[in-house]
Amino acid sequence: MRPPARPRAAGTARPRPAGEGSVQQGKNGQEAPGATARGAKGQGPAQEPAQRATAPARPGRTTSGAQAPGRRQPASQPVPQGTAPPRTSASRPDTARTSPSGTRHDVVSDQLADRLAERTAMARYRVWRRIGWTALTLAVAAGLVWATFFSPLLALDPEQVRVAGQGTTVDVGQVRETVTDQAGVPLPRIDTVGLREEILAMNAVKDVEITRAWPDGLTVRLTSREPVAAVPQQGDVYALMDAEGVRVGTAEDVPDNLPSIVVSLAEGEAGRRAMNAALEVLGALPQKLAGDIQTVSAATQDDVRTTLSDGRVIRWGSGAQVELKTKVAQTLLRAEPSATTIDVSSPDLPVTR
Repeated sequence: MRPPARPRAAGTARPRPAGEGSVQQGKNGQEAPGATARGAKGQGPAQEPAQRATAPARPGRTTSGAQAPGRRQPASQPVPQGTAPPRTSASRPDTARTSPSGTRHDVVSDQLADRLAERTAMARYRVWRRIGWTALTLAVAAGLVWATFFSPLLALDPEQVRVAGQGTTVDVGQVRETVTDQAGVPLPRIDTVGLREEILAMNAVKDVEITRAWPDGLTVRLTSREPVAAVPQQGDVYALMDAEGVRVGTAEDVPDNLPSIVVSLAEGEAGRRAMNAALEVLGALPQKLAGDIQTVSAATQDDVRTTLSDGRVIRWGSGAQVELKTKVAQTLLRAEPSATTIDVSSPDLPVTR
């Protein structure tokens, strides 16, 4: 296999093998008259050069190196004076190469650069937009916190304080004064738990509920301790006691709507238990029956007695089953109006006489 021919520089003739004659051509590229081709039959060594010489020449080039018609002169031939040398493809870089498919590489490069720049700009825009939304959110949150907890928009107005359920024993002025001490403080910052404990410390208050009345008020609902009996005390005064034995006030005389507890109670712990039993019975009685009682006595905690305004006596025993005992007593009072004593200490076996 014949190795490929090496490229030749422009204007240099290809070396001929020894013994090969030159072939003259005319203007039309034909052999000159009288020229004989070598390598006829019988000539052994000269046969291959002859075949090489008679091979068809490449387009635009002759075997002698002469210029073919319509072709540019090689760089090795002399250039006439005053004529600019011809430009070659190596005289300037090819900035607009074309791929075999017809696509210009510089256009592809420009499009890729534009897309990368567009992606970078979009990523930067997203970052700044996220930063902007975050800053706006923080600013709004800070404004809401200031308006809620520190501005005067939600500050407590003393005129918007409402107190209800004070009953007959709670000092409304004292409760209102305690609440209005928080005037000017925004409602979310008011310690309603601490305020409730402060109000509960008042003896006449049994329970309290505090709610915020937006935007600048408070509503206080009280459950007062109502006295059920007046207990004589030293100094000719009466202590007003509720059903739980809590002292809710003091009076110089027995109120018209309250019975008085006869001071026949034993001293010490036994006397305390007897008083608690008497107060428990009085606290469970319906309002109509309780209003008809004049005095209450309890020698022990199991011997509570009440005297009605008409002089009849009801023996309750202890403070257990007061509701059932009350129903039985009311029934007997209506059924036997002439009875002076009604014993319901055992509600299943009541006794009258």
